Amino acid sequence: MGSSHNSRTQCPLQEQFLRRKNNRENLDRFIPNRAAMDFDDAHYMLTDGRKGKENPAMSSPRREAYQKQLAEVFNLNRTRILAFKNKPSTLIDPIPQELLSSSFPQTKPAKHRRHIPQSCERTLDAPGIVDDFYLNLLDWGSSNVLAIALGSTVYLWDASNGSTSELVTIEDDGPVTSVSWSPDGRHIAIGLNNSHVQLWDSTTNRQLRTVSGGHIQRVGSLAWNNHILTTGGMDGLVVNNDVRVRSHIVETYRGHHLEVCGLKWSASVQQLASGGNDNLVYIWDRSMASSIAPTQWLHRLEGHTAAVKALAWCPFQGNLLASGGGVCALLWNKNERELLSSHGFTKNQLTLWKYPSMVKMAELTGHTSRVLFMAQSPDGCSVASAAADETLRLWNVFGTPEVAKPALRQI
Repeated sequence: MGSSHNSRTQCPLQEQFLRRKNNRENLDRFIPNRAAMDFDDAHYMLTDGRKGKENPAMSSPRREAYQKQLAEVFNLNRTRILAFKNKPSTLIDPIPQELLSSSFPQTKPAKHRRHIPQSCERTLDAPGIVDDFYLNLLDWGSSNVLAIALGSTVYLWDASNGSTSELVTIEDDGPVTSVSWSPDGRHIAIGLNNSHVQLWDSTTNRQLRTVSGGHIQRVGSLAWNNHILTTGGMDGLVVNNDVRVRSHIVETYRGHHLEVCGLKWSASVQQLASGGNDNLVYIWDRSMASSIAPTQWLHRLEGHTAAVKALAWCPFQGNLLASGGGVCALLWNKNERELLSSHGFTKNQLTLWKYPSMVKMAELTGHTSRVLFMAQSPDGCSVASAAADETLRLWNVFGTPEVAKPALRQI
């Protein structure tokens, strides 16, 4: 019996559990077990336990305060654990919302990601286009007319109505090696294989003058700065020409030792970027020109390992220049922080990049040969690309700019 008693006192909880499990009391309803009740203790609580409250001698303010505090701590004053009550009154916000809104910045809603069409909107034939990486044969003017050189002929395509016209065919001095619209969208410069540059009036189809003497080899790149026409030649020279005067050469920049294939003026028209087949990029500043050092460059960038034809000044950060070695062309989105590049083998694609993360946003394919040239529409939304597959494609890659809200009138 001693052995049995020791085992029972070691695991009382387990023993009670096993005994209940063997009878039929382990049901869903709770049925009191009278054998487990202490009726003497219950009788005391109902009779003698209340004498302290009925007998003032046994009660004191200090004792009552202690009993009240004890009841509150152990939540003995509640009558029912779950009970239906009236709807609680509306809580008063301790901190006014206007103070919260002014103290803490509100989270901006996520910007809707615009749709980027993966296919071109229009495809035009471009037969006879010269497949030469170092030339610049496409430009989109401010009057919404696209100029493209096909062999020795310059054609004009009006994007407003889709009409095409021939501007000029160069008989003896072709092929055409570069085209560039002046800022007014009316005059166009045409670089030639014989080192000359012709200026034409597109509204009258009349040649205005020929600029010569600055180069001894073909002129493959052109850039306008108001009335200054900058030319870049296979001879490695960069020449500023004032087209208003007879002695048009005003500055000559010497730095490149191979063909100059890219030229771009900054928005401030104070700095000029030039890229060459020598894999170099130079930044020239007109304010630094003087009689002592008229051709001194401001920066010489040597980071590229291929010819630098693609140059693009950032429209929202004036001192930022994008350059591409071995890249055919670069264009900034004027409405978003994005950069578009065109390429050759193997995909012959246009690639859209997010700036400054340079995360690839889209790849636009359709050309079957390298995309040699790109030009941007005046509104900044559309892009024209011309490739060695003899097609000209129009892409709505940059989307439609948001309409600016009208400014409030001051009273």
